[in-house]
Amino acid sequence: MGEILGLGVTHSPLFPQPAENMAFLLRKRLDDPDIPAEAKDQSKWPDAMRAEWGKDGGAAAGAAHREAMLVGLRKARARLDEFKPDFIVMWGDDQYENFREDIIPPFSILAYEQVTARPWEPATTSPSMKGKPNVWNEGPDFEIKIRCHREGAKYLVEQLLEQDFDIAYAYEPLHHKSLSHAFLNAILFLDYDRRGFQHRVIPFPINCYGREVIGYRGFADSLGHKPPPDPPSPSPRRCYDLGAAVARICRDSPYRVALLASSSWSHSFLTKKTWRMVPDIETDRRLYRAMLDGDYDYWRRRTLAEVEDAGGHETLNWFTLMGAMNELKQKCVWSDFLETYIFNATKVTAIFAPR
Repeated sequence: MGEILGLGVTHSPLFPQPAENMAFLLRKRLDDPDIPAEAKDQSKWPDAMRAEWGKDGGAAAGAAHREAMLVGLRKARARLDEFKPDFIVMWGDDQYENFREDIIPPFSILAYEQVTARPWEPATTSPSMKGKPNVWNEGPDFEIKIRCHREGAKYLVEQLLEQDFDIAYAYEPLHHKSLSHAFLNAILFLDYDRRGFQHRVIPFPINCYGREVIGYRGFADSLGHKPPPDPPSPSPRRCYDLGAAVARICRDSPYRVALLASSSWSHSFLTKKTWRMVPDIETDRRLYRAMLDGDYDYWRRRTLAEVEDAGGHETLNWFTLMGAMNELKQKCVWSDFLETYIFNATKVTAIFAPR
């Protein structure tokens, strides 16, 4: 019987940027002529938002936000090293990176052998990866080798198919020569102190961006850009049930597995009801409280419309993790919740210890 560790981390592209650049998405909104002046009026912002913005456009708050994020990332890495998994099954979103117009699978498993990544090379497909200055001062030639686990990936695919989950898989990349930033950033951040990352990974992309993945190329333009919607993401319920199936498979396998959700929660640039300026912090708080209480059914009852309304598209990765933790009856033993108005998204780190 395989032992399972549950983890959740962020892969925010803002994290490695210089502190003075970390609020650049809000600056884009402030420059957007299609957003009404009232929404941009700082006198009407919440007190916490004005405090974050300060007199330096968020530079001081950005440095503090990164330090706060590091607390959770280092705890997650320490727990991972202590656990020593055979591999990490990592759920993350693909924002028009590896999957594009030719195919958008709802779920897929990347059964790679190894990936060589140059994280600071100029990106050509993902707008969210254009920021190349980084907190490590690593240049465009810096590269890392990421070990994957093909046999474990094939085992998951076979077992999911037997449980009637029609899962896609791939042995080679399609449009992205390494890994989408949901996976690559999570690894870079977990190895923030650059001790090396020897854990093997099975990337498990979910089409979290659904209606906005092709038209918006998985990002956001000015409010005046309104392309026709694409077909939707898989539902939160289906993600939850998939996570439960993966948990059963791993529990009954010969493997020692870490199940990891990689994403922040509500994203400002996806939250239309706030003019794409701030995330839906209240919805994040409710989800977080349910997670701490072990009320995983609260998560399963959420609809895709509710998730999209809150700008929580990427939390579909966490819905999958919640389904897995419910199946295994594992509770959250440590977490932090970093809410923000100006740095795009609520950041959550969580650890679910094996029973």
